Amino acid sequence: MKRIFLFLLTNIAVLVVLSVSMRLLGIEGILDQQGVDLNMTSLLIYAAIIGMSGSFISLAISKWSAKNMTGARVIERPANATEAWLVDTVKRQAQKAGIGMPEVAIYDSPDVNAFATGMRRNNALVAVSTGLLRSMSQDEAEAVLAHEVSHVANGDMITLALIQGVVNTFVIVLSRVVGHLVDRLVFKTERGHGPAFWVTSIVAELVLGVLASAIVMWFSRRREFRADAGGASLAGREKMIAALERLKMGANQAHLPDQMAAFGISGGIGHGLKRLFMSHPPLDERIATLRSQRS
Repeated sequence: MKRIFLFLLTNIAVLVVLSVSMRLLGIEGILDQQGVDLNMTSLLIYAAIIGMSGSFISLAISKWSAKNMTGARVIERPANATEAWLVDTVKRQAQKAGIGMPEVAIYDSPDVNAFATGMRRNNALVAVSTGLLRSMSQDEAEAVLAHEVSHVANGDMITLALIQGVVNTFVIVLSRVVGHLVDRLVFKTERGHGPAFWVTSIVAELVLGVLASAIVMWFSRRREFRADAGGASLAGREKMIAALERLKMGANQAHLPDQMAAFGISGGIGHGLKRLFMSHPPLDERIATLRSQRS
């Protein structure tokens, strides 16, 4: 769903800003031990601070960034029956899931989509697109809302932030180590760090960042099955299956552009290497899993 795209985009932006800032301030100088070798202790501390900070700052501002990037309008006072139903449904599901009432929002988009985000389980945001409200029946929309509420109840955004932070840390460490080795062994720099270190580190960070995103996407796919099960518990298994079937119909019509397909509520369709970078499992797998769990 859109929350993955929004979170990853914000996380990358924050990570780049923090990394560049630390470099400009000269703080990365602590990584060079007398111009001879990397100080791995300092490097690990630096990488953990930058890696975890980037992830949790992006999580802290996730509601704000989601509202701004999608133009989501929070329903303060329902203006019609549809908005009243949305608020009442989310309230009922949140109570059943044991979490605080999330903010409920609508954003204007023809895509059949929805997302949930927020730093805390008791202060989250659940938003649906106008396309979803037009295309789905009330039962199907209820199941989608239940799926999103389950993500909040499961603490998925916090877990994602932790995983992303750990991944960021390793990417920073490994990129600096690669840059250091290239600088010393290939370009024969004996003291300090030459231009080769910075260029190689940046390139390695970009490459490793892409590869590491496969780990985050693997976790994202696993948690979708759990959220589907939670949605089935809150709204009913048949409603959840019907909602996924409806999403499957929409995915086949390719409403989302290619660059966003993997981040839509349906998750798009992926094969081969592309599957490694999908945020959602194929809808057929999700539907089959729900049916197999039916008592």
